[in-house]
Amino acid sequence: MTTEQPSHRRLLILLFAGGLALLLLVGIGVYGLLRGPGSEPADPTQPTASSTSAAPAPSAPATTGPEAIPAISDPETFARQVASALFTWDTTGGHEPADYAQVLSDVASDAEADALAADVRSYLPSTEAWAQLRQYQTRQWLTIDEVVVPQAWTTALAQAAPGQLPDGAGAYTITGTRHRAGIWGAEPVETSRPVTFTVFIACTAPEPEAADDLCRLIRLSELDNALR
Repeated sequence: MTTEQPSHRRLLILLFAGGLALLLLVGIGVYGLLRGPGSEPADPTQPTASSTSAAPAPSAPATTGPEAIPAISDPETFARQVASALFTWDTTGGHEPADYAQVLSDVASDAEADALAADVRSYLPSTEAWAQLRQYQTRQWLTIDEVVVPQAWTTALAQAAPGQLPDGAGAYTITGTRHRAGIWGAEPVETSRPVTFTVFIACTAPEPEAADDLCRLIRLSELDNALR
């Protein structure tokens, strides 16, 4: 009797520990999906770049699906529109990543359309990840903190040979916070992390009845590898 009781207690402890580990793994998996890719800080004593809370951020926009980027001739306004379109999506609306990518392809420069398509895909979840995120009713959006012309671009313009860059070419580095919200169990959860990236565009002055004389999207930098 005395030998069975310790053995029984050890078994209960092992089962409890195993169940707790499983719950932790599941929780970490969901958090990772909501958080998305991102580098962890090199110093483990410092806080991570992401935060999580029990409810979606109050600034979460209402989304009905991909929204077309309007015809714009102002460079900074266009860059902001591109940034919002790049980061705003909702897995619950019946749309796929390709639908959100198409919005950006519609305003792409013909000369770099194929390369830009690859850039955009790197920002959006894969089809497989999208299916997983949909299970948690995940949606994403961006709050923009700063839009600036990077010094590196100013230098590039000064050193470029005539005709080397498209007419009206420009670059804007955008700094902001990417938010993701979803449902874990019956509870709403939200994660956020800072992001920075550069939008390369070309804008020319609009002329009457010349819709092409507006801003077009050329390329995107890698996420968190922006021009400074």
